[in-house]
Amino acid sequence: MTWNRRTFLGTGAAVVAAPHVLAEGQGKSRVVVIGGGAGGATAARYIAKDSEGGIDVTLVEPTRTYFSCFFSNLYLGGFKTIDDIGHTYGALAAAHGINVVHDWAVEVDRAGKIVTLAGGGVLEYDKLILSPGIDFVDGAVGGWDISAQNRMPHAYKAGSQTELLKAQIAAMPEGGTYAMVAPPNPYRCPPGPYERISMVAHVLKASNPTAKIIVADPKPKFSKMALFEEGWANHYPGMIDWIGEEFGGGNVSVDPDAMTLTIDGDETAVDVCNVIPAMKAGRIAEVAGVTDGNWAPVNAADMSSKADPDVHVLGDASQQGDMPKSAFSANSQAKACANAVRGALTGSKVFPPRYSNTCWSLIAAGDGVKVGATYEATEEKIARVDGFISQPGESTELRQATYEESEGWYAGIIADMFG
Repeated sequence: MTWNRRTFLGTGAAVVAAPHVLAEGQGKSRVVVIGGGAGGATAARYIAKDSEGGIDVTLVEPTRTYFSCFFSNLYLGGFKTIDDIGHTYGALAAAHGINVVHDWAVEVDRAGKIVTLAGGGVLEYDKLILSPGIDFVDGAVGGWDISAQNRMPHAYKAGSQTELLKAQIAAMPEGGTYAMVAPPNPYRCPPGPYERISMVAHVLKASNPTAKIIVADPKPKFSKMALFEEGWANHYPGMIDWIGEEFGGGNVSVDPDAMTLTIDGDETAVDVCNVIPAMKAGRIAEVAGVTDGNWAPVNAADMSSKADPDVHVLGDASQQGDMPKSAFSANSQAKACANAVRGALTGSKVFPPRYSNTCWSLIAAGDGVKVGATYEATEEKIARVDGFISQPGESTELRQATYEESEGWYAGIIADMFG
């Protein structure tokens, strides 16, 4: 497919037009960061603050409010408000001098080192950092495409989709059915769909206790499986029916108009259907020509693209090795990338990268679990060194402490991203 401004904007998302923004370097190196999430915002902030004005940093992000996918399940579960997970970019501009442009990046000329914006502006760069998150693979779920997202929301890009799914859950009839089509590997936030099931069950247990939950899953197992299954049995007995690969969970289609889910030929009427399709890198990575078709291969030491040393790809969009696609991973990768980019542009010291990840999940009130690991950069990939995971049968005190730890991490990463 040939990408142009019309096809890029085919999702119908609103665009905030920008003035002509051709950068004037004035002797300074120029870094353009596309995507203002856990990877992009962190990278922009660290490059700007640690270069002390020595590098012009522009952050391109179409939305004015960033709604974090991490903790969005807690909004669905009633533990957070939508405002709790919404954050703005003002401090990046005011405190760190970052030029924040609310627009879509629609073209990348790697030979000329120019990014073109939907509003007509262009940005020159010496280094380009792409952190666009995920998009969905066309045709991944039979009967579903992005035009069906208001009937059968994915809610895997937080914000209005998350609010829509919450409203649909609240409107379910007594004894109704909530269905999820889970994604195949690899995808954003491996425990995310199953924390979501837990949070939906938490809501339904209180408001609609005879409701049923169906999970159609193309995988034979999933992240923290033993912990979630233990939690579901303890907190939501008889409510959740997980149908994995062995029982047809990968042979799924939906009918958004009829509101039906078909698993291995067996059709079921549902009241809410949360379709989470197969994923790929956000499309600007494909436009830039740095993907293998789905993800963007990178070098482990600095997250630079294997197609272009002056383009770096962070977070969910990257194909880097063993790290999961998570906010913690993106934040960790962004710091290593920022250090390498500063070093390349200013001659400052470049330290060996240190990568780590932790993913917390809430199963029920006070029942928090986690999984995590540390990683090292090798010639081949970012490789796992060691790891940890919560264990079945832990005390209520430990599970409560794990949840409180996740709250502290959330506050910390938001401060690290936005200042």
